[in-house]
Amino acid sequence: MEDFLTLDNQLCFAIYETNSQFTKLYSNVLHPFGITYPQYLVLLALWEKDGLTVKELGDRLNLGTGTLTPMLKRMEANGWVKKERASHDERKVCVFTQPKAKKEKKSINEAITKEVLSCNIELAEYEQLLQQLRVLQGKLMNR
Repeated sequence: MEDFLTLDNQLCFAIYETNSQFTKLYSNVLHPFGITYPQYLVLLALWEKDGLTVKELGDRLNLGTGTLTPMLKRMEANGWVKKERASHDERKVCVFTQPKAKKEKKSINEAITKEVLSCNIELAEYEQLLQQLRVLQGKLMNR
């Protein structure tokens, strides 16, 4: 059981290292577009459903407003998104993609796809890993 307590046998460390590699991979691909990996996640969420409130976006990405608000401010200044007060409830702020985000969507997705494919992860393996991580995430959330 002592081997379990070594760094190389820690699942959390393996996930941490893998996350670091994914972040580097995505950051390198996204740099020419002028966006960061977290900003890309915001765009992904908005490409799925434009006009989410800041709260909905934070819930979807598991980000607090202290992290999300300055990120959205930078994205708005760079022409990726626009924040607007909701017409039905002025207490809520909705986030919409701008023409730049719509125009660059295909190029960004193609660049990401190309880079992920270069990792030689087969589709079945990708789907299996994703499913296993979702199960693990659920177990951690429901403990």
